[in-house]
Amino acid sequence: MNTVTNIAVPAPQERSLQGPVQKDKHQDEDPSERLPWLPCTLVLEIPVNGFSVADLLGLAKGSIVETSYHQSSDLPLHVNGQLVGWTEFEVVGERLAVRLTDLS
Repeated sequence: MNTVTNIAVPAPQERSLQGPVQKDKHQDEDPSERLPWLPCTLVLEIPVNGFSVADLLGLAKGSIVETSYHQSSDLPLHVNGQLVGWTEFEVVGERLAVRLTDLS
């Protein structure tokens, strides 16, 4: 005795890959206003042309390394690897500082 039972299986519904649409309460805000605590790495680069391994091995306490930059030349300022501007050295009290001269 062979019995065939027909069971109705509902067709699969199409599902949205996006999910429910929610309005982000921060959508209109500037991201920098929400993340002021986020740390950044600032890097000043001073290229030294013609520096060799022999020069590196010859470094000692008190060594002076000459650069190709003039004392009034602007130096590139990078934040998290991205060039953001140009700076110049300045002395503030007893500390060496940089003054932002141009934004990229």
